[in-house]
This record gives sequence, C-alpha cells and structure tokens, in this order.
Amino acid sequence: MQPVRTPEDRMKRLLKIPEFLELYSISRTAFYREVTAGRLPLIKIGKASRIAVEDAEAWACALPKMDRAA
Repeated sequence: MQPVRTPEDRMKRLLKIPEFLELYSISRTAFYREVTAGRLPLIKIGKASRIAVEDAEAWACALPKMDRAA
C-alpha cells in the first residue's frame, strides 16, 4: 500500500516550464514542439502549466541515442 500523499507532495513532483528548460537544456521552441507532438504531456493548474517529473524523465529516456562510432 502506498502512503497517502498530500497536495504539497504532489506539487513538489511538478516542474515549472523554466525549471524544465534549464534542467534539460532545451529551448522554449523545442519544448513546445515536443508538447505539440504529444511526446511531453503538460499538466494544467488553472492557467499554469507544469510537467510531472516522471513524464520529464520518461521523455529524456525516450530521446534517441547518438552513435559515438563516427
């Protein structure tokens, strides 16, 4: 059984867009391209948009890997 989470706990697991952009070194344009393509889900809280940490990590793991043997 999972512990009961408070709304404060859930909010700590959400990133603001500027936090996401800095953390993943991505431009705002590229960010919205990923959102529009459906690869990065947004959570709306009123007018504010947030990204769940779990969704951010899943997005980063799904990025294509570069082949270093060039």
